[in-house]
Amino acid sequence: MLYQFNEFQRMALSPLRMAAQMQSQILRSPFNPLSETPQAQTLAAAYELFAETTQYHGKPAFGISQTEIDGRVVAVTEEILSRKCFGQLKHFKRDTTRKDPKLLIVAPMSGHFATLLRGTVETMIKNHDVYITDWRDASNVPLIEGRFDLDDYIDYVREFLEFLGPNTHVMAVCQPGIPVLAATALMAESSNPNIPATLTLMGSPIDTRRHPTAPCKLAMDHSLEWFEKTVIHHVPIGYPGAFRRVYPGFLQLGGFMSMNLDRHMEAHARQFDHLVEGDGDSADKHRAFYAEYNAVMDLTAEYYLQTIETVFQKQALAKGEMMYRGNQPVDTSAITSTALLTVEGELDDISGIGQTVAAHDICSNIPQSKKAHYEQKGVGHYGVFNGRRFNSEIAPRISDFILKHEKSTSATLKLVQNETKKPEPGKKVQKKALKLAVPAPKADPLVKKPAPKKEAPALKSAKPSSSGTKKTGEKKPVAAAPKKAKVEALKTPAVRKKPVKAPAKKKA
Repeated sequence: MLYQFNEFQRMALSPLRMAAQMQSQILRSPFNPLSETPQAQTLAAAYELFAETTQYHGKPAFGISQTEIDGRVVAVTEEILSRKCFGQLKHFKRDTTRKDPKLLIVAPMSGHFATLLRGTVETMIKNHDVYITDWRDASNVPLIEGRFDLDDYIDYVREFLEFLGPNTHVMAVCQPGIPVLAATALMAESSNPNIPATLTLMGSPIDTRRHPTAPCKLAMDHSLEWFEKTVIHHVPIGYPGAFRRVYPGFLQLGGFMSMNLDRHMEAHARQFDHLVEGDGDSADKHRAFYAEYNAVMDLTAEYYLQTIETVFQKQALAKGEMMYRGNQPVDTSAITSTALLTVEGELDDISGIGQTVAAHDICSNIPQSKKAHYEQKGVGHYGVFNGRRFNSEIAPRISDFILKHEKSTSATLKLVQNETKKPEPGKKVQKKALKLAVPAPKADPLVKKPAPKKEAPALKSAKPSSSGTKKTGEKKPVAAAPKKAKVEALKTPAVRKKPVKAPAKKKA
């Protein structure tokens, strides 16, 4: 009945919302002699804020029509390459002849549409040929189309990788870390030539036993039957997916909002002030963010419940106990050729610190030269894949990691520190190459070690040294200590160096 009540509430508020919008326009009209008075501006702001907060938001469009490459504006066209019942593979085709690495961004199926990663795509498209998994709202999928669970998610990832072919790089944002890592392991075990060249996991709940957050604790404190009785509902008549059992998107949105209720209330209060003051730019930014944030989709009941049990209650992949289709073990130690990068946010309240870097422990046979971890200070879960810090700090490191392990790239890439001092006239700037620092490993008693001679990699990045570039695979001697597994810590993004032609000598 909860789904039906939500629908009734939305329809009941529609006429009130329309009246509020009309009243706001009348109070702000230049023909209204009272429009410039403080009372009229305050009342108009209140009406407008009510209309915005009660508005229904459907699936937004990506709306990416252009980007900038090599200093010039390039047109971008969205095209669907593979369409399936519960999702499609979308390509952002750039009008350029430049051959950049193929990057598949696997969007989370956790209540929001893939358009939540619009900013991620806009940043990565400048240096990569970008594809994305565009998931479908379960309420719009007819019941006759069948089920969709965690195993189907794994199959979709494998099929999309088969479609894109060899030397594809994968970025899994948040929840897809588990199915993407499982898909990679299954492809490695079968020696599939289309296995990802690199795998970047960002804020993923690989091992939720490490620093469990509020969502993790909620999942562990309640039984699977409790979730099934409490949050699973049938899609009502009037939708294409009528009678399908789903986890409604509005429940997921309510959970996210309640976790940071004071922050959202403060944001709406600032929006009210902006509307009263007539600050249109700030009001538009707020409006655009919440139009995206409030656009949610339903998840199939079988996918949601299987994810709760496998990822949050049993931590099956981290323990080496995950099964594919009920009878095939998922062995992450089978991954040997795929390079692995993990990214975490210091203030992440969805996937806590240590949950993502745990992937290095279970991928024990990936060479240390192909492993790296980066922790971004001062960002939460959303900041790991979007925003200013992502654009300036995280994205360049991901691009460097991809280029370093791009099979078609023959040039050796170095991590170069940007100089802050201006060069003196007539003198060349000598840039310092930073060391790829290797953090000291720490053992985690909760993690089951896949190999007896290897221990878990450290969670924190070591400080860079200014002595020069450290070659991959170089080890530091440690007195009276056994050899331990190491994970590279990315410190500073690489800078692509373009060849500079020497000026022609003038004839005498």
